[in-house]
Amino acid sequence: MKISIVSGSHRANSQSDRVADYFSGRIKALGDHDIFSLSLANNPLPLWDETIWSGGEHWKDKWSPIAKEFQSSDAFVIISPEWHGMVPSGLKNLFLLCTNKELGHKPGLIVSVSGSRNGAYPVSELRMSSTKNNRLVYIPDHIIVRDVESMFKEATPQSSDEDYLRKRIDYSLSVLNQYGTAMKQIRDSGVIDFETYGNGM
Repeated sequence: MKISIVSGSHRANSQSDRVADYFSGRIKALGDHDIFSLSLANNPLPLWDETIWSGGEHWKDKWSPIAKEFQSSDAFVIISPEWHGMVPSGLKNLFLLCTNKELGHKPGLIVSVSGSRNGAYPVSELRMSSTKNNRLVYIPDHIIVRDVESMFKEATPQSSDEDYLRKRIDYSLSVLNQYGTAMKQIRDSGVIDFETYGNGM
């Protein structure tokens, strides 16, 4: 199975990137998986425009390699910091670029990152507005990494909160793995018709 991890922060050396590294390590520890990691630090992707449909050169250079990695992935971990109670614009832009070819009927785990005790808003926003046409399927479980600067600093948990969070992450990744296996059967079944029903209602 191949799992793609997206770190949605625009900042260089962000806490979201550090969380992504932790998830990558746990995915490797929990199973024999291929991993593709994408960081949106420094906004590596152009803003969506209609030339993506006509194959503009900047899309071939910037987006096509990522699209191919997504197309060959079976599941996704989507990591979003909470900025002003919102998902960063670069992450929203990524979802504008994705089609059902990249994400259709593949499971995703939402991971929200907060420097304090917040973090719930990105979960709601991603569930509400990031899947309509690309058909990504978020699993019921999600993770909120609160007080992120104190998390995952040492090899072992430094508090009961961190101990619980680490166990919850391993559990959620195990669930994501099973969804990835099950949903491949759905994609392979022949029942999905993106040609007739290309967009969500």
